[in-house]
Amino acid sequence: MRGRVVWVVDGDTIHVQVGQRLEKVRYIGVNAPEIPHPQARGWREGGARAREVNQRLVAGRDVRLELDTVRRDGYGRLLAYVWVEQAKKRVIANAEMVRLGYAQVMTIPPNVKYQRRFLNLQREAREARRGLWGRG
Repeated sequence: MRGRVVWVVDGDTIHVQVGQRLEKVRYIGVNAPEIPHPQARGWREGGARAREVNQRLVAGRDVRLELDTVRRDGYGRLLAYVWVEQAKKRVIANAEMVRLGYAQVMTIPPNVKYQRRFLNLQREAREARRGLWGRG
């Protein structure tokens, strides 16, 4: 399934125009810090930064949505691996967020297709203290 990213909600959720439908898409296999509601007290550490990184990665771009076993979550969001072109090669945005250190692995079976890849990228990001792993 192909579409265009029209809004980046945060580090792991985007809105994609797929034909005539607007789909709220949740990245499979990863979790990024939340951005609290304006009335919420406190600030979720790193949420705004994760959103900025995700915006640079996918905002306004054409993407391919790769589905896994479970296609929607309890909130009705489409669950997908989001493929995007970066530097003339296609990458999975989910994996890039982990590689850059702005998301961590959160596997919910049975959607486990890229779990091993994500875990390796997370280990590398932590060891290199990239992104939010570099915070003290």
